[in-house]
Amino acid sequence: MAYDFIDSVGNDVDVVSDSENIKKLLKIPYSKSHVSMAVHRIGRTLLLDELDIQELFMRSSQTGDWTWLKEFYQRLIDQKWQRKKKSKEHWYQKAILSKFLYYSINGDGAAQPVPSTSKQHQEGPVSGEGDEAGEASWPAPFEMPSSLSEDPGASNQGSVPLEPSYIVGHVASAPKEQNLTTLFNDGENSQGLKNDFVRNILWTFEDIHMLVGSNMPIFGGGRYPAVSLRLRDNNKPINVLTGIDYWLDNLICNVPELVMCFHVNGIVQKYEMIKTEDIPNLENSNFSTKVIKDIAQNILSFLKSNCTKEGHTYWLFKASGSDIVKLYDLTTLCEETEDKYQNPFTMPVAILLYKVACNMMLKKNQNKKHYGTIRTLLLNCLKLLDNGRHPQIIASANYMLSELFQLDEPKKEDSTDFPINGNSDESYSEEEEEMPDSDENGSYSNSSDPPDDNKAVAIIKSVGELSVPEKYKSVHRIRPSCAFPVCHGTEERCRLVLNYVLEGLKSVDSSIKKESDLPAADPSTPIPLKYEDESTSGGPECLEKQMALFLDKMGSFQKGKHSSQSGMIPGSWQYKMKLQLILKSSKAYYVLSDAAMILQKYGRALRYIKLALQCHDTYCCLCASMLPEVLVFLCQCLTLCGDIQLMLAQNANNRAAYLEEYNYQTKEDQEILHSLHRESRCQVFAWATDLSTDLECQLSVSCKCYEAAYEILLFSNLKSQNPEQHVQVLKRMGNIRNEIGVFYMNQAAAVQTERVGNKTVSTTEQQLWKKSFSCFEEGIQNFESIDDATNAALLLCNTGRLMRICAQAHCAAEGDFKREFSPEEALYYNKAIDYYLKALRSLGKRDVHPAVWDSVNWELSTTYFTMATLQQDYAPLSRKAQEQIEKEVSEAMMKSLKYCDIDTVSARQPLCQYRAATIHHRLASMYHSCLRNQVGDEHLRKQHRVLADLHYSKAVRLFQLLKDAPCELLRVQLERVAFAEFQMASQNSSAGKLKTLFGALDIMAKTKGAFQLIKKELVAESELTSEGKSAAENMSPTDSSTSLNKDEVLKLLSIFESRMSFILLQSIKLLTSTKKKTGGINEEEAVLQTNKQVYSLLLRATANRSLTLLERVEVILNLLEQLTQNSDTGSAGIQ
Repeated sequence: MAYDFIDSVGNDVDVVSDSENIKKLLKIPYSKSHVSMAVHRIGRTLLLDELDIQELFMRSSQTGDWTWLKEFYQRLIDQKWQRKKKSKEHWYQKAILSKFLYYSINGDGAAQPVPSTSKQHQEGPVSGEGDEAGEASWPAPFEMPSSLSEDPGASNQGSVPLEPSYIVGHVASAPKEQNLTTLFNDGENSQGLKNDFVRNILWTFEDIHMLVGSNMPIFGGGRYPAVSLRLRDNNKPINVLTGIDYWLDNLICNVPELVMCFHVNGIVQKYEMIKTEDIPNLENSNFSTKVIKDIAQNILSFLKSNCTKEGHTYWLFKASGSDIVKLYDLTTLCEETEDKYQNPFTMPVAILLYKVACNMMLKKNQNKKHYGTIRTLLLNCLKLLDNGRHPQIIASANYMLSELFQLDEPKKEDSTDFPINGNSDESYSEEEEEMPDSDENGSYSNSSDPPDDNKAVAIIKSVGELSVPEKYKSVHRIRPSCAFPVCHGTEERCRLVLNYVLEGLKSVDSSIKKESDLPAADPSTPIPLKYEDESTSGGPECLEKQMALFLDKMGSFQKGKHSSQSGMIPGSWQYKMKLQLILKSSKAYYVLSDAAMILQKYGRALRYIKLALQCHDTYCCLCASMLPEVLVFLCQCLTLCGDIQLMLAQNANNRAAYLEEYNYQTKEDQEILHSLHRESRCQVFAWATDLSTDLECQLSVSCKCYEAAYEILLFSNLKSQNPEQHVQVLKRMGNIRNEIGVFYMNQAAAVQTERVGNKTVSTTEQQLWKKSFSCFEEGIQNFESIDDATNAALLLCNTGRLMRICAQAHCAAEGDFKREFSPEEALYYNKAIDYYLKALRSLGKRDVHPAVWDSVNWELSTTYFTMATLQQDYAPLSRKAQEQIEKEVSEAMMKSLKYCDIDTVSARQPLCQYRAATIHHRLASMYHSCLRNQVGDEHLRKQHRVLADLHYSKAVRLFQLLKDAPCELLRVQLERVAFAEFQMASQNSSAGKLKTLFGALDIMAKTKGAFQLIKKELVAESELTSEGKSAAENMSPTDSSTSLNKDEVLKLLSIFESRMSFILLQSIKLLTSTKKKTGGINEEEAVLQTNKQVYSLLLRATANRSLTLLERVEVILNLLEQLTQNSDTGSAGIQ
């Protein structure tokens, strides 16, 4: 009955039993007859079965079963046991009842009798149930399925009939179940393993919920829709036991009235109609319904308090004529014998535990709070079963245990979902089971009891105690949901899963008989993980072949080819179960690999993903057709494998540690591998999971993993169904191709720097360029196919960088002698510019990704600047005219300025300002040079003069913003002075020359800021030097951190002194001649005196060779200070 109503077991129902057993229990205080019942606990539900000691002991002499119980019974309970034969009176009453029921139904010819094929059922109380026309429905014969014996008219009686619900799937081998059925189908009042009750009723008695099976005949028709019919001897009065029996039957079946048929020697005397509620008040049968309710509550509390272990068989026994009720744990007693599986209840209870767990697993609305209950049921089921006898249930139970642990759940603390104290294998704590003596809770044990009671779990000393209200309270509280074990991390959770999977695999493997064809592998011997040195690895070419073989194999799986080395039959339970277990282990290893990846344990991650792929390889060998979910999971495994290989390539410094992690193997992993090797060689994915020492090989393997995942999505038509997975694979393919492209590009750059003797571009370089370019091109296509503009722009930027390296290679090939900017350089630089412009077009606008946008702009500006600088420094005069070169340089410099953002505040802003200042300086120098060398076109000369002056001014302004470029600022100012000198040379009037000279002096005066920066650097350096020996240790980092070049400062200072001396001398001469002609002006006189004084000091300073660099800078600062004070006066006088 419990099998048919799995939903009711373990949760809402307190008791499942036959109505006869319920009545026996409730009549214990009133009856002297013996009581013998088997009690099992499933969750909060107690299952009560009749345990006919007489019949069992008779069978034990024939079958050998229950011999241990017979010995125990004779030793402790009844030493002179002998089978009690039933009296003739018993058989007479049976026969007369059978005839009475027959004629009650068929007397009017309305129905035909249902013949019984079993003597047992002919002797038993045959019952029927009538519809509104007065017809009766008979209980089905014993051999009929229980689903056909359901009472169609039960709803008319007010009862709550239940429909049986079956668990899908065969849970045990047929021979075992048949053997168990024969053990319990015989014997009087034994219901066996089949549900043969006419009706199954959910009955609530007070607060006790029971699932009760009843065979009581119910008649009805006309004014009496439902009545029970009883046959009584008129000479024998009704006693209390009979009254309780009738009352409980009517209550259970919800029958409102009882019809009593009184007879004398089989002759009917009269019929009497009695209402159900009047039965307790009948003459000679008075009893209190409240006392019956107290008895029910006390018995349930007593059983629940002591029958605490799920899966154990308890025996509730009261000897005939005794007031003592004892409860024994037969499972514990049985385990003390040689064969602990002699308990015939073991298998039915184990199957019931399994079915209840299955039912809970199949419910879609279950959440994690029930997982602890399911786990407890399954663990108790496994405790009861022998692996050699029941491998299928053990394998299935272990698989369900592994399914309880959600491997793909979000990463969070497990303790938030489950109680922290839930680590016990059983749902009941051992502490609660060992209760001390307590008067309040009833005396379960007593030291004064006879010694034979020490085997009893609990004892009711007197049946009279059961009538006392609340004499026995349930001291063992049933937890609302059994606790689930707390897993402190992903690895612990996966290891639990793998442990259950391994146990399941062992059960499956042990049940396969074809042992002779299995590979001779020892589970205790580690299966070596292959490790290949770079000298033995085949490289990318070998990978291509392995990849092709893999894809061919995947294609063959789609066609339905499969093979098993162990001889498993496709479609068998071993075959189906092993597939599920292998797939679960593959997922567990995948999660372990992903967790190790997050922890940057890349060697461990590669080992786990190798195991995951080996499991998947075995799954593929066995499976006739690949499910889309499995193929998607394979894509995830290959993608993760690619990620790990990429990380190993990027962290080559820790290779030794990764190798140690990779080669480590637990015993559990070895045993799982051993089970896998029974079915497959597990080498299909070896190309993807071997740990190589070659960087190029690791990158290639990573790329091939992504390509394999992509190909699987393509040929399986899973791309549209899994768009997110498709995008992730393509993104990774683009990324790895970028990595490989950069690797080849860096190799080409290294070859270029090592090229000394041979100036021509080598074939090796060209091959590396082609490989790099091909990778970048494919990566760009990958990113463009998923509209990833940012990453596509980055790869275009890297392609531009490759073009620049190609240009630099041709630059080096030219040599320094008679160097000119070659057409090859121009070609590659222009290609680089094209790729940078494509990158900008790909982004569209800066808002898409500001950092990438700024980076591409900077690279584009750098390319233009480099190309312009090379054209300017190494002008290709042999191919182009000077004017054309100047025009191209000017255009390239202006474009470089266009993409050089000097306004946006960022870490690159000082670099942009320096670049812009340098460009203006170079343009000014170029126009200055053109002005010097150009003859003829005055308009063009004037234009060059204006442009030179404009760019010099802009360069000065930008250099002044920078605090770390004093030399550059000084150099620009000196060129401006030289530009002024050149202009003065072409002037004829003294006034014009004086104006130009004072302008030059003003430019020199503005170099004061640059000299102050130089002085600050020199002072800081001298202070560090003067600290003594301890400071000497700090010199090298200080020198490396400063940008001041002393040689450059000395050179510029010497030029500055000479030009200042020349300008001061020229200004003194012009001012003196002007004074003689005009008679002198006070302002001009003051300027003349100042210039003479400064000139005199300058000559003395330059003549003194003993001055240090710092002192010379200080002299210049003093002189510039004096010039600055009189600059306004001098300018006014000249004007």
